[in-house]
Amino acid sequence: MKLILAIVQDKDSNLLSSQFIDANIQATKLSTTGGFLKAGNTTFIIGIADDRVDEVLKIIKETSQTRQQFMTPPVNLDATSDSSMAYPVEVQVGGATVFVLPIEAFHSF
Repeated sequence: MKLILAIVQDKDSNLLSSQFIDANIQATKLSTTGGFLKAGNTTFIIGIADDRVDEVLKIIKETSQTRQQFMTPPVNLDATSDSSMAYPVEVQVGGATVFVLPIEAFHSF
């Protein structure tokens, strides 16, 4: 048995949740925040049999798309006025960060 932690952008979370339901994959969904953009994310926690790990990873990969987004870097208040003006930059966001961990024991009380 494996524990899968999948962190996806909020924009992909509802579709991914629906895909898990369709595939009879039980997942716990948590709202999380973090990363470079400090944007909303969703973390899915999934306990799954070893032989279904590839199926879960395929669903995550197909559902969690990368996209381009403009963001304004934080302003450095210690800098001179010319260098403190922030200009939007285009960054790649989305996709998924996935951890697959072995489970030593599982208990349901």
